[in-house]
Amino acid sequence: MAAVISPELKREIEALASLDLGDLRIRWRQHLRTAPPPHLSRTLIVRLLAYRIQAKALGDLDRYSARLLDRIAKERLRRRAAAERAARPKAPPIVPPIPTPGLRPGTLLVREFGGEVHTVTVVTGGFAWRETTYASLSEVARAITGTRWNGPRFFGLRDKVATRAPSGAEAASIVVAVGGMA
Repeated sequence: MAAVISPELKREIEALASLDLGDLRIRWRQHLRTAPPPHLSRTLIVRLLAYRIQAKALGDLDRYSARLLDRIAKERLRRRAAAERAARPKAPPIVPPIPTPGLRPGTLLVREFGGEVHTVTVVTGGFAWRETTYASLSEVARAITGTRWNGPRFFGLRDKVATRAPSGAEAASIVVAVGGMA
């Protein structure tokens, strides 16, 4: 049931609109017995004072309503913070280094798997293993293990910085990957 506002209360609230900031601060101290926060604008002080005057005369919110409003305010702050976190630019993904100059024809890749040493030779058209040429290292790893593997990872080439051979070196390099899963 809504309470009826008396004419005196209505005049007191309407009088707040005609006061300047200094008089509003004095009125704040009289009604609330504290100093008003210095950062509040005139409009906000008028609204807060009007609310406090009405609450004092007609009664404040009950406990349930106050808690409900607090929950709504906290949820709004939580959603705003989540939206701000989502709007922040994310760091660009880490791009793995591109190996330069890569695997040159003649390079030998050696890997022990299942108690057997497997030697793969890099050829111009791909990779040779047991007299068969494969287009990728992943195909070779699948032929060796019988399951899908990332070929460079299987042969220990992943996440390593490529080393450059001396400029005059024409000899083929040998990459040895020993151990791993059997």
